[in-house]
Amino acid sequence: MSDPVVVGDSAQELLTERRGPVQWITFNRPQARNALTWNMYARLAEVCQSVNQDRTVRAMVLTGAGGQAFVAGTDIGQFRAFKTEQDALEYEASGNRLMTTLESVRVPVIVAIAGACTGAGAAIAAASDIRIGSPSARYGFPIARTLGNCLSMANYTRAVALLGFARTKDLIMRARLMDAREMLDAGVLSEVTADEASLLPRAQELAEEVSSYAPLTLWATKEALRRVRDRLIPDDADADLIKACYMSSDFKEGVEAFLEKRKPNWKGE
Repeated sequence: MSDPVVVGDSAQELLTERRGPVQWITFNRPQARNALTWNMYARLAEVCQSVNQDRTVRAMVLTGAGGQAFVAGTDIGQFRAFKTEQDALEYEASGNRLMTTLESVRVPVIVAIAGACTGAGAAIAAASDIRIGSPSARYGFPIARTLGNCLSMANYTRAVALLGFARTKDLIMRARLMDAREMLDAGVLSEVTADEASLLPRAQELAEEVSSYAPLTLWATKEALRRVRDRLIPDDADADLIKACYMSSDFKEGVEAFLEKRKPNWKGE
């Protein structure tokens, strides 16, 4: 793929703040529902690595600015640069590397969700350890009605580990979003706060709680369960699926339709 187009300033688009033993990360593009730029992906990986090197950090919280979305996927305009099969394969491979980096953070990672948590945002939430939400929280992968692409097998497996096979199929094939109540009932969320204003204080409270527990126990639990889950993921078994979707006329149509705010005309080719 050609060099990614630089969109915005990652220092402003992804904010970091230390609150006692807790490292906060805030996705900060509220005007774009916190859709992720390439810079934001790279910056998130950097912060995860820095947390692993700082033994005074005992928990990490991810949230989105503005109250309308946690993360509403990848910034769609960036997909216009996709020209070759390698572009698609590298996009999904780089996404998998980031999710592995996030899963490998040595401390508990808590996600505080208000509004839409979709696409890449849903994948980030699935790769995290504990999820809480406000009443406005929504979760899903609505790609069947937006872009016409697919997930990597690693991200399908993360979704299945969180939701189960049946619910994952229902969610993606119907291109629907779970509301906060369904997310709680399905175990996606550990809890739903009483109102929107309670979400971030509760996330800090929960992060401080887990910060007080034995760090090695928490790390070993994360790592053991990740290893169990990863046995379900075959190596390089999804290249044909990724190429078929991302190189299709439907994907190009989906990108343009999304940016033009119209309904796509799917042809299955």
